[in-house]
Amino acid sequence: MAQDVEGSVWRALDHLKIELPSWGFANTGTRFGKFMQPAAATNLAEKFSDAGMVNQLTGTCPTVALHVLWDLPNGLKDVPHVKELSSKCGVTAGSINPNLFQGQEYKFGAVGNPNPAIRKQALDHMLECVAIADKLKSRDIAPWFPDGSSYPGTQSMRHRIGWFEETLKKVHDALSPTQRLLVEYKPFEPFFYHTDVADWGMALMLAKTAGPRALVLVDTGHHYQAQNVEQIVAWLLHARMLGGFHFNDRRYADDDLTLGSIDPYQVFRIFHEIRNYEWETGADADVAYMIDQSHNLKGKMEAMVQTVCTAQEIYAKAALVDHARLSVLQTECKLVEAEECFRTAFWQDVRPIVKSWRRSKGLVEDPLLALRESGYIEQITRERAAANQGAIASYA
Repeated sequence: MAQDVEGSVWRALDHLKIELPSWGFANTGTRFGKFMQPAAATNLAEKFSDAGMVNQLTGTCPTVALHVLWDLPNGLKDVPHVKELSSKCGVTAGSINPNLFQGQEYKFGAVGNPNPAIRKQALDHMLECVAIADKLKSRDIAPWFPDGSSYPGTQSMRHRIGWFEETLKKVHDALSPTQRLLVEYKPFEPFFYHTDVADWGMALMLAKTAGPRALVLVDTGHHYQAQNVEQIVAWLLHARMLGGFHFNDRRYADDDLTLGSIDPYQVFRIFHEIRNYEWETGADADVAYMIDQSHNLKGKMEAMVQTVCTAQEIYAKAALVDHARLSVLQTECKLVEAEECFRTAFWQDVRPIVKSWRRSKGLVEDPLLALRESGYIEQITRERAAANQGAIASYA
């Protein structure tokens, strides 16, 4: 390549910021149960400590996504505690995620529930999340809606569309000028006949109805098999409606596996679409990159560091695509040459350049190795084992 390879990677990594999920450090599971880990975070202070350690090692994770009810069970009253932890751990609050699926009242949906009192409860919760985000200076409110039905004829899908439009517009109107509402979608689960916000088109229409600061959030696991996620990304970029990602990987559906563990080439293709858009338009796509994974088998800290490092490496590969040459080859329909231009960047071993970038920033060269040698995992295992053992007994 004629381009400045090291310079291209360094500039890309300087720009890359990845948000960590608070829940990724805690015990998680499946519908069938949980596998407890002795080092898992048991409270918000421990989640912030873990996130701070990941950021210290990788240098690219300055924010932590918070899940209201899990992280702020007392709502606005917990804001001072979050601010204190931010100051102590060197990472700040990121996206605020409402909880619209755990309460028994949401058995038949939240925003799409036929009961107006329950719809109002869901709205009030989201409005409190907007207020929490405002106090924490968090830009994004990122609700996920599990609403739907499992049997034909049991719900009016059109009525539920209207209720969603009405509620999201009210949430949007409560945003401050700097805040954004990110509408997530998912094709199925926990309901299996219809999901109210099942794909990117539904999310896009709801966001446009809500208002100009509403955008679409793409969870890479929330798609049917073989769906072309990068094409969805291209459409949303074209419409200037791509707000952010929940990054994970999957073999079947919403498996929540570590990023790139199944299909790193897909992650590369997604990053390429975004970087190519920025090259063509000369504008920052302003996309929020967030991790959303469930580390049920891998160690929480190791899995999170591994994910961030993988994201850095694949983003670095995407930075090496020769956009100018690729554009010419695409226009001339030189298929093999265009594909090779594209794939050459993916097959490059960028790890030495990523290490040199880390050295230039005063970071450790190998974050995963440094984590293992730091003693941090052994320390938190000693400190948290008893609490997690108690959780096992309680869960059983």
